[in-house]
Amino acid sequence: MLTLIAAAAENNALGKDNDLVWHLPDDFKRFKRLTSGHHIIMGRKTFESFPKLLPDRTHIVITRKKDYQPEGVIVVHSMEEAIRAAKLDEQAFIIGGGEIYEMGMSHADRIELTRVHAEFEADAFFPEIDRNIWKIVKDQFHDKDEKHDYSFTYLTYERI
Repeated sequence: MLTLIAAAAENNALGKDNDLVWHLPDDFKRFKRLTSGHHIIMGRKTFESFPKLLPDRTHIVITRKKDYQPEGVIVVHSMEEAIRAAKLDEQAFIIGGGEIYEMGMSHADRIELTRVHAEFEADAFFPEIDRNIWKIVKDQFHDKDEKHDYSFTYLTYERI
């Protein structure tokens, strides 16, 4: 199973200047719970936005740079190569950014989307979800509170 996992605003904004534009601690906890123990596929810029390797996950980084080789990651040069590198994991995740989500959409079986109920100025966006291909099988609303400036909904989509 290959799952896209993302948090995107109502206008599909993912982030700006290689950073998120919101802080949702419960969403971070959910991301960690779902992805721990699995392969995570990402673009180079997403990888470089992390202060360090995410614990208990196998990092697969897609890049066009032929000489790119950071320590502790599997470097590949296409989505197909990334999927092959993760083939022994029964639940691999694509974690961004926008271009990588776009490339992975046709390969994915599931989307775990946190829909942030606001709109943001951004330079990275999640692709449109085609309702002829994807259906929502689970949703869970989370209201804003003292730790969360925005309400959001966890949406699980499966390919029809």
